[in-house]
Amino acid sequence: MPAPLLVFGWGNASRGDDALGPLFVQRLDEQLDAAQRSRVELLEDYQLQVEHALDLVGRERILFVDASVDGARSFTAAPVAAAESAQAASHALSPAELLRVYLQLNGETAPPCMLLAICGERFGLGEVLSEAAASNLEAALRWARGWVGES
Repeated sequence: MPAPLLVFGWGNASRGDDALGPLFVQRLDEQLDAAQRSRVELLEDYQLQVEHALDLVGRERILFVDASVDGARSFTAAPVAAAESAQAASHALSPAELLRVYLQLNGETAPPCMLLAICGERFGLGEVLSEAAASNLEAALRWARGWVGES
């Protein structure tokens, strides 16, 4: 039986702030207590793929985490619904496309999903995490601890 909550971060650690998704997962893992760890599965990857639809099965809630170039806020958290038309011919999917794949495989909508988009500035090959992204990561982690704590 899978853990009720799934936190899934993705990104490329070689591209500066694009590493925010995997870094988020690693840092959250350090901050969870034993009771929370029993309820949360943490998953990170380079990108979302069709196969990840299987990771969503049996969950109560899912939190997708990725870097964003939207500099308006340090992060945004918004519900995600299945895309009207998923282009599953590609290996890389958006969360909405992944939810569409889930629907096609299971014949039902996925559990409630949120996308946590953490703002970054530098995405060049070989860049290190920017100071702004590190600060935004901390703000997103504070928010996520509340998300994990919701019943």
